[in-house]
Amino acid sequence: MAVLGIFGTETADVASSIYYGLYALQHRGQASSGIVVNDDGVFHAYKDSGLVNEVFTPRVLKSLGLGQIAVGNVRYGTSDTKDRINAEPIVVNHSKGKMAISLDGKLVNGAQLKEEMEMKGSIFHTGNDAEIISAVIIMERIRSSSIEEAVSRAMDKLEGAYSLIVMSPQKLIAVRDKRGFHPLSFGQRNDGEYVISSETCALNSVGATFIRDIEPGELVVFSKEGIRSVKEHCGKEKESLCVFEYLYTSRPDSVIASCSVHKARKRAGALLAKAFPIDADVVIGVPDSGLDAALGYAEESGIPYGIGLIKNKYIGRTFIDPGQNVREDKVKIKLNPVEETVRGKRVIMVDDSIVRGTTSARTVKLLRDVGAKEIHLLSSAPAFLNPCYYGTDIADRKVLIACNHTLDEMKKIIGVDSVGFLPLEDVEKLGEAGTCKGYCKACFDGKYPTYEPKEYVNKFDMKISENKDKN
Repeated sequence: MAVLGIFGTETADVASSIYYGLYALQHRGQASSGIVVNDDGVFHAYKDSGLVNEVFTPRVLKSLGLGQIAVGNVRYGTSDTKDRINAEPIVVNHSKGKMAISLDGKLVNGAQLKEEMEMKGSIFHTGNDAEIISAVIIMERIRSSSIEEAVSRAMDKLEGAYSLIVMSPQKLIAVRDKRGFHPLSFGQRNDGEYVISSETCALNSVGATFIRDIEPGELVVFSKEGIRSVKEHCGKEKESLCVFEYLYTSRPDSVIASCSVHKARKRAGALLAKAFPIDADVVIGVPDSGLDAALGYAEESGIPYGIGLIKNKYIGRTFIDPGQNVREDKVKIKLNPVEETVRGKRVIMVDDSIVRGTTSARTVKLLRDVGAKEIHLLSSAPAFLNPCYYGTDIADRKVLIACNHTLDEMKKIIGVDSVGFLPLEDVEKLGEAGTCKGYCKACFDGKYPTYEPKEYVNKFDMKISENKDKN
């Protein structure tokens, strides 16, 4: 999921700017897209299922008109929230005005908050957390003097991961949860407009110069009076940046916590080379997020780097597609091997992660079919052993290959000569030293920064301790 916002004081074609920014963030969500334009307090909104260029045709973009403020969202749908009704941003009318909200993240107390409000008469129409958050903010707005005060009060009730952009008729508010699970930053364009984005790559795409990251727990208010920072929630929790942002989620040209994602991935590859020295002829990466790590492995090991797989650029990310059948169908046409690179050779194949094993097994078969002599599969992420409750669609342990099989079993299932994962102790070496005060590695080590959502606790019998020997 990704959020994007623009604040200006002059009327302009902010819809087109949001469109291009969302295009740059498409890798974070492919299920739905949405834009809300604010023209002097009048909201014009459109959202639907599909990619940015599918949803926003020239006619649709023109219908949004001109404005001074806008907010956008791209979202990937979980298996039960992929319908159009769950597209964001959410637009709501309330007794003190109106509001639009765009979310990147997931609450761990969302179900609890929803149940409490439903028992008091609230009605919900979607299955996403943005609507729950909007309801909490509205409840606080009734007894607050400003929208930013209402958002700040709402933060006391929200638990989990949320990078938010909240738009009122006069203001744009950027919010990052107290642990800073997902990145959020802002910059400024030459025309004076401010741009808020989940990733810095979108700032570049709309011509904005990066100013700074929004701190964990910080609330930044953009208004005609200027920028105001509210930090009353900062420092209340240990920082827990999702390390998967470096390994998979973010684009390599983005910068997170002062560290280039490209550099972090190369560093992961170098660490793999030290942990798993393998006698091989060529190192290849699985496009796209495995390429940088493969280059890092090659540079550290001295083994030549080669282009072993070509990706069909018109196929999106299979990891975030809901449903196993959909993922398997897309993998079949997503990658093609470069026979000259791998035929008769001992190949080290570096991927960003091994989650379900679907893509890995299919990719290995492609390489075997064109004559690869040996295939050694390395993951630039540690083994996934636990569900993620903070925005990544891994709901239970039964789908995680490393949680259910030993390394020898994984070798047979995937069809490789060896398999290895980035050592857990190397994860915190990926970013720049001193720029991030802590990472969330719960999907690897089971140490959650928050409590686990009650609807998932004890849902499955598997225990992490039973699988330690499989890592």
